[in-house]
Amino acid sequence: MYSYKYPRAALTVDAIVITSKSDLPEILLIQRGNEPFKNMWALPGGFIDMDETLEKACKRELLEETGLKTGRLIQFKTYDAINRDPRHRTITVVYYTFIEKTEEVKGDDDAVKAGWFPLTGLPPLAFDHSEIIGDFVTEILK
Repeated sequence: MYSYKYPRAALTVDAIVITSKSDLPEILLIQRGNEPFKNMWALPGGFIDMDETLEKACKRELLEETGLKTGRLIQFKTYDAINRDPRHRTITVVYYTFIEKTEEVKGDDDAVKAGWFPLTGLPPLAFDHSEIIGDFVTEILK
């Protein structure tokens, strides 16, 4: 394995799982169990493993944190603001999928809870997840 002398950014994935494009779609969020932003709500997601693709990492994180299995995920956007994560330089690739209706979910791994929220009634969100969801609503749902 080659070791680099210069610092590198960490790479994460986040999942937007949303009920079909109805008048009142709901989005899946997790309540974080660890710092930073402990106990705040966020999109399910996390760091990729070295031996997996981005989509595979996103499916794994979604399953680990919520118990939800999903089919194909569609790549939405990449978010790379310098200070988006207070721990270190982190870049995230966001994926999304639509499901017909809410399914049973439970917080697991490093998520305390998992739950469905109407897009019009979101709790305060960790990281830049408000921006990510806002972009998604503007670019995909409108």
